[in-house]
Amino acid sequence: MNQLLYSDITEKIIGAGFEVHNYLGCGFLEKVYQRALIIELNIHHWRIVNEFETDIYYKDAPAPIGLCRADIIVNDCVLIEVKSTPIIEPTHIAQTLNYMKVFNIEVGLLLCFGGKSLLYKRLVLNK
Repeated sequence: MNQLLYSDITEKIIGAGFEVHNYLGCGFLEKVYQRALIIELNIHHWRIVNEFETDIYYKDAPAPIGLCRADIIVNDCVLIEVKSTPIIEPTHIAQTLNYMKVFNIEVGLLLCFGGKSLLYKRLVLNK
């Protein structure tokens, strides 16, 4: 596993997250932070996909069993999950990892804007 995979992009995304948190503080809904983060990320002229959806399948079932929506995907290589909670919960990590698997993206960032400072977790899928 390469922990440095896409480190240049993830460092800038985390910096953008801190910029958003420093400006807005805590207490807003996730959508507010997500929209502000997209504005910050656009500074880098990356390809940003907001709320990208895909179907979830179970085994060989012909029809999807649900829908998965990624908050933000950057350059088809980093998935960002935005939360407005003050702490990173194990369920947030599991959700982000599941989304990374569904979208086949190796690197994910979990950003939590609900505390005194931005909390983040960088995740890399084992292939």
